[in-house]
Amino acid sequence: MRQEDLWNADAARRYDTPGTGMFAPEVLEPTVNRLAALAAGGRALEFAIGTGRVAVPLAERGVPVTGIELSGPMIDQLRTKADEATIPVVRGDMAVATAPGTYALVYLVYNTISNLQTQAEQVACFRNAARHLAPGGRFVIELWVPELRKLPPGQPATVWHYEPGYIALDTYDVLHQRAVSHHVRYEADGRAQVFFSPHRYIWPAELDLMAQLAGFELESRHADWAGAEFDADSRSHVSVYRLPT
Repeated sequence: MRQEDLWNADAARRYDTPGTGMFAPEVLEPTVNRLAALAAGGRALEFAIGTGRVAVPLAERGVPVTGIELSGPMIDQLRTKADEATIPVVRGDMAVATAPGTYALVYLVYNTISNLQTQAEQVACFRNAARHLAPGGRFVIELWVPELRKLPPGQPATVWHYEPGYIALDTYDVLHQRAVSHHVRYEADGRAQVFFSPHRYIWPAELDLMAQLAGFELESRHADWAGAEFDADSRSHVSVYRLPT
C-alpha cells in the first residue's frame, strides 16, 4: 500500500489523541523542549509534519516551523489548528520535496523515516535534509530499535504494547528488513478498529552510515528526548546529526 493511501481521511480523523498516547504531556513536552533548544533561535523544518502534533506547540514556543507532508487529509487536519501563514506546508515526499529557504533544524519524529520503504529512499531523505540546512545545521531523527532479540525461531511477531482496549504488535520480515505495525482498538460494543503501517526498519549503525553519505556527523544519541543514556536495552533513540560548519 502506498503511504498516501494509508494516511487517508479516516486515518487523519483518528490520528489525534489529545492528552494521551503520543499526545500525552510527558511525551510531547520533552520533545518540544529539546527541538526548541536544538533550533537555537533559527527556523525549523519538519519532514512528515502530519497533523502538527509537534509543529504546533513548537511554533507556539516561538520557533518558525515549516513542514513537508505527503498526505492531503493530514494537512487538512493540521489546518484546523494553524493556518498557512503560521505553519507553511509543502505537499510532497519528504525524500525529494523542497521547502523554500534555509533552516537551522530539520527533524523527523516518531519513527517516520521508516515509512520510506527502501534504503535508497531513506538515504535520499538524509540528502534532502542536508540540502535544506545551513552550515552547522542539525538533522534530528527519533526511531525505534527493532526488537529482533525477542523473536524465537519461527515466530514472526512481537507485542510491544498492551493496555485494556488496545494492543499493538509488529510482524517482521527479517530477510527484507521490513516490519508491519498493527494497532487494534476494541470498542465497548465488542467491535475492533484495526490500523496497520508498513516500515523498513533501520539499525542505528546503518542510520549513521546514511548520515555520512549525506555529509553529516553524529553529534549525540540518547534513549529519549529527555536525554536518557542510550544502551543495548534501549527500545528507541533520538539521534542528532550535524553538518560541518
